[in-house]
Amino acid sequence: MTDRHLVWVKCLSQPEDIAYKTLIYVNYTDTALTLNYYPSQVAGKRPCIIVVHGGSWAKGDKTQLPELNSYLARKGYNVVSIDYRMAPKYKNPAPVMDIKEALKYLRKESSRLSIDTNNFVLLGRSAGAQIALLAAYTLHDKGIKGVIDFYGPADMVWGYSLPANPWVMDSRGVMEAYPGGSYDKVPEQYAASSPIEFVDQASVPTLIIHGHSDVLVAYEHSRRLNEKLAKNGIKHYWLKLPRATHGFDFILNGPGGQLSTYAVERFLKAVSPRPPEGGNGVRVAILYVLL
Repeated sequence: MTDRHLVWVKCLSQPEDIAYKTLIYVNYTDTALTLNYYPSQVAGKRPCIIVVHGGSWAKGDKTQLPELNSYLARKGYNVVSIDYRMAPKYKNPAPVMDIKEALKYLRKESSRLSIDTNNFVLLGRSAGAQIALLAAYTLHDKGIKGVIDFYGPADMVWGYSLPANPWVMDSRGVMEAYPGGSYDKVPEQYAASSPIEFVDQASVPTLIIHGHSDVLVAYEHSRRLNEKLAKNGIKHYWLKLPRATHGFDFILNGPGGQLSTYAVERFLKAVSPRPPEGGNGVRVAILYVLL
């Protein structure tokens, strides 16, 4: 059987789920937030990936797209998928502060959860990618070794200036709920919620993954972020998927899911000082070339 046949057989397979635990990671005066913890299937203290779900900053939850979480746990990573405070009740930077609280909790519970506290990577999808990017670039946490951006709005100022087709989505209405108003009313909030504004020479390595046919979050967001990272000399890679749409990775073993999972795994191996066992030197070398 050829490698090509193996890839198509994989499209029809169903990956095994890893059992997770739901844990409260922060208690605010008006709400408590939880995370789903997928333990590494490799013994010892392992790196930890914090997953931030999408949903236009106003919906969705930590149960979104669990297949990649299980896959990475089998590869030797602890994975936590978090809930966070959402719009319109909560504005930026509330979700970023929630990531900060999650990091605090995971460090406190690191012995029980077998987490290497010097080795976190943030991963977000769509609105969750904007939150993950912003946290990675503004928290200045030395334990954050990288950030993975699945089709996230990286430039909120530019994004508001060029709204999506109204037949697809009221993008301005969606965006206004998160910063707390239109750009005319709160321009400083749009700048403050734009990850691209905070990229500098100290920013963490970044993996960008975006489909060219995305009609919800414009491909231009990723082009702009890629350019800013390059200008600042930040190690990064932009996986461009010409025909992929928004949420192409919802089927993990589909063509887009296979490509993005491969990129995620290679990125994690490159940024992790203590990568999981397994794999081969050729694949690791390939990622270092990409970065």
